[in-house]
Amino acid sequence: MDQAILDKYAVWCEQTKNDPDMQAELTAMASDENEIYERFYSELSFGTGGLRGVIGAGSGRMNVYTVCRATQGLADYLNARYDTAAVAISYDSRLKSTDFARAAAQTLAANGIRAYIFPQLEPTPVLSFAVRELHCQAGIMVTASHNPAKYNGYKCYGPDGCQMTDADADAVTDCIRKVDIFRDVKTVPFDEAIVDGSIVEIGNDLLDRYMDKVLEQQICPGLCQDVPLKVVYTPLNGTGNLPVREVLHRIGVHQVAVVPEQELPDGNFPTAPYPNPEIRQAFECALKLAQTEQPDLLLATDPDCDRVGIAVKDGNDYTLMSGNEVGCLLLDYILSRKTEAGTLPENPVVVKTIVTTGLAARIAEKYGCEMRECLTGFKYIGEQIGLLEAEGHPERYIFGFEESYGYLAGSYVRDKDGVVAAMLICEMAAYYRQAGKNLLQVYAELCEEHGYFRHILVNAEFEGAAGMQVMAGLMEKLRTDRPTEIGGLKVVGFADYRESYSEDYATGKRETLTLPVSNVLSFTLQGGAGVIFRPSGTEPKIKAYITATGVSAADAESLAETLRAEAQAILTA
Repeated sequence: MDQAILDKYAVWCEQTKNDPDMQAELTAMASDENEIYERFYSELSFGTGGLRGVIGAGSGRMNVYTVCRATQGLADYLNARYDTAAVAISYDSRLKSTDFARAAAQTLAANGIRAYIFPQLEPTPVLSFAVRELHCQAGIMVTASHNPAKYNGYKCYGPDGCQMTDADADAVTDCIRKVDIFRDVKTVPFDEAIVDGSIVEIGNDLLDRYMDKVLEQQICPGLCQDVPLKVVYTPLNGTGNLPVREVLHRIGVHQVAVVPEQELPDGNFPTAPYPNPEIRQAFECALKLAQTEQPDLLLATDPDCDRVGIAVKDGNDYTLMSGNEVGCLLLDYILSRKTEAGTLPENPVVVKTIVTTGLAARIAEKYGCEMRECLTGFKYIGEQIGLLEAEGHPERYIFGFEESYGYLAGSYVRDKDGVVAAMLICEMAAYYRQAGKNLLQVYAELCEEHGYFRHILVNAEFEGAAGMQVMAGLMEKLRTDRPTEIGGLKVVGFADYRESYSEDYATGKRETLTLPVSNVLSFTLQGGAGVIFRPSGTEPKIKAYITATGVSAADAESLAETLRAEAQAILTA
């Protein structure tokens, strides 16, 4: 093994002598060179998603030391740009989240930056709201979203309430690189900082203002008071439990059964090892409860409550609906009701990511809405809201969503919001129930009107030190040795978002892309189908986003399965 890695391990052993937990972990790996290498061959990288990694000892793991080093870098970045600065901090139910949040606050306070921290766990959208409401220059959300329990993370926000842009994240990274993890990090005792006001606990009045803004997004206020909707809800042991139940109660959804095993915060996620509302496994406990409750709808929010998944009663069973499907349902519901009420503003704008369904564009076109596309990541949707606000017309923003179950109506936050999404989904379900339909039936009608789309996400995981090299190699091979057909369909177009250009193979036309640079490759296929390859920004995996189209649902499904097999073959070659 490289001696430099062993030296780094030795420094950690020496510098953490007064930390019993860290010492126990470091001692346990003393005779395991592979484990030492995995934990110390690199430093936990800070990107546009902040930090995310496995919890544990080492420079490549999430622990108090790596969190404080990142926070010191953030503090240096802020102090170089502002005479006075403040940062809002929130955290979810994950293991060590409270410790990481408090440690970050202590480092900020030691650097003369006021830290506003919630005294209890709160959702990601509440953090986005707090940044703007408290006029902060940055925000920190301690979460690893829907990752398994061994992970935690640290997302950074700018003064606009969006996750940091690439340029700002790069600038913070430069500051972090200059920080020695043991020598340069400043800190003060938490209780002393509370007394002198350099750390301030955020009060319930801010939560009340947030809830008021969420309630303002109702499309048909009072509707749920008149339509008895029955819901089973699981917060997946995360932050959604109180705010989601509160907002549903306020709009009149009173029959809410909460999954008892997943009601209270628990970072071990004992009944949902993958607390991800995109997968059926996360719904298993809710589906079991549904057998006795017989609800109209199942709702699940992820641990930091920025995303929500649903299952709809379908005969004697419940069918999970995808993020694309729910997003299109919400989009059509909001636009149709606002059009009917005459409340749709002039020149309305809808925003989606490049990997989100093309059905949304057809729905937006029907109602005369401008559809804006952006890169994957909700910060880019938030950025579009900011641009409209700068023009003096934030009311033009109607709705934004991404295929990974993130939705936002209203401009009060700049990140996806599982609380407002849960509210609108229930309101929408009540509206259609009043008309004798469920959401599956309504979605089928949308497809009948606009066309059939089937979307599948293929994930290829690449763990460990060698994994990153394999991922990079696969992307370069796809870039330089492009397939001419995928799944039997001819490739008719190509876009490289890292090199910022697209090609139409039929016309030979080459255009410059104006979106930010990103390592994403898009292959357009005959008939409107396509496959987009993108390395995850937060996990060691490459994602393939598959779009299939057809003259019927069965047609689209068959093509999607063919493309799935082809994408998996490409990613495992």
